[in-house]
Amino acid sequence: MAQVKMQTARTTLTEPAAAAEDLLSQLGNVKPVLVTMFASRNRDQHALNRAVRERLPPGTRLIGATTAGELDNTGIHEGSVVLSALSGDVEVGLGLGTQLSVDAITAGQNAIKRACEDLGVRQQDLDPRRYVGLVIDDGFRYKKEELLLGILERSQTLVLVGGGASDDNRDPAKQSALVHVDGEVATDAVLVALFRTSAPWAALRSHWYVPTGEKLTITKVDESHTRALEIDGHPAARRYAEILGVKDVKDLEFGTPEGFAVRPTALRVGREYFIRAAWRPQEDGSILFANLLEEGTELELMKLGDMAGMTRGFFTDEMPRRVQNPQAALLFHCGGRMWYAHATNSVAQLAETLKAAPTAAGMNVHFEIYSGFHINTTLTALVFGAN
Repeated sequence: MAQVKMQTARTTLTEPAAAAEDLLSQLGNVKPVLVTMFASRNRDQHALNRAVRERLPPGTRLIGATTAGELDNTGIHEGSVVLSALSGDVEVGLGLGTQLSVDAITAGQNAIKRACEDLGVRQQDLDPRRYVGLVIDDGFRYKKEELLLGILERSQTLVLVGGGASDDNRDPAKQSALVHVDGEVATDAVLVALFRTSAPWAALRSHWYVPTGEKLTITKVDESHTRALEIDGHPAARRYAEILGVKDVKDLEFGTPEGFAVRPTALRVGREYFIRAAWRPQEDGSILFANLLEEGTELELMKLGDMAGMTRGFFTDEMPRRVQNPQAALLFHCGGRMWYAHATNSVAQLAETLKAAPTAAGMNVHFEIYSGFHINTTLTALVFGAN
């Protein structure tokens, strides 16, 4: 039987050595293949990395990131560190690409190249049935689409899943993110963890929206391709406000009770809908999106469903349907979902759903990666099982 198992630990201790001691004592004598560490941004990440690394068994690999909140089966936390220990029939290769803001494509290329070399496999030989890539980037560089081009250049069928390292500080001028790869701690970077396994696995995603059949077209964008200037041939913010029945375009901002989060846009790919929601209305009447835009793109309008119910169903129904005997789930939960959950007083109900998941560890991220797409307002997951 092939299987991948997970154990988790969480601490609120702030002194790095004490925190590491607490985490590793909870894991006991396990000798994992890989440890993931999701840590609140206000901690000394370098000292925490050293303290955890020193206490791990020889040969155990370490990856991690700063967060906007930490997840495990007991709920959604702030100010803590959540560790997961993966063991069983799995091998992992790690790669780090730096200078995302200078050349994101090359950063992606370097990260996957190093992960492949670490695992002893050529990029062109990555069988998508046995290999899957976990990607964590510095989310505040807004370079997901470019770095994905680099990662997938020589292995276009490789499945990828993950999200952006984040920060619980809501002030954009003070936000920053770090990623961990073994003993390295880096900003403006992307890590790739390349898994090889014969155990059941799947990259999954869940959102709490349903399609409406209504569509809009991005008819004019700015030179950065991140702002929609016109939608359906009309000023973008005014047109979206008209669709939502909102009188003041300022009420459109994502996270407000009547804004973009209620009726986001999605890109339909086959039978799937990838949420690519509008983000902020601008003073000039345009709309800022988190992802790149192309003129002529048709997007479908979605509507809000049962937030907690759909998330719980993802854990109880979809995961067991897609992964035989699910044992371990790495979760990348959109910070925008948390933003909206706070705005609607739904955080407790959302956190409660994690009790229904298989053994899980994760973080609130700054936008998500799924199947080579930059998406948002979504919970992405890498799930392993047993056959």
